Amino acid sequence: MTKCLICEQELFIEKVTCRSCHTSYSGGFLFPRLARLSLEEQRLSESLILHGGNLKEMAESLDMSYPTLKKRLNELAQTLEEKKAQDAKLIEQTLRDIESKKINAEEGIKLIREVNGEL
Repeated sequence: MTKCLICEQELFIEKVTCRSCHTSYSGGFLFPRLARLSLEEQRLSESLILHGGNLKEMAESLDMSYPTLKKRLNELAQTLEEKKAQDAKLIEQTLRDIESKKINAEEGIKLIREVNGEL
């Protein structure tokens, strides 16, 4: 679940805990870009990977026509491009915040690394 069930805005992670050792991390965390896709988009992405990019097999297994599959994949690509652009804007804003001393460099670098999926 990445969206609020009430207002449908994106959720923000404030605490994560290891189930094994019970270590907890608190603060602000972003969902990775692919996790921010809708459940339907995630399933389509998973199917694409599991079928090795073979769209004919994928269309058959999803019981949809090839043109419909292509349309959905194009929509998925557009959604990912939009999320990538949003992430780029967040990085730009973070850099401006570092320059204007709204946040310190360490916090900014952490956020940028998180947006880039490095954490």
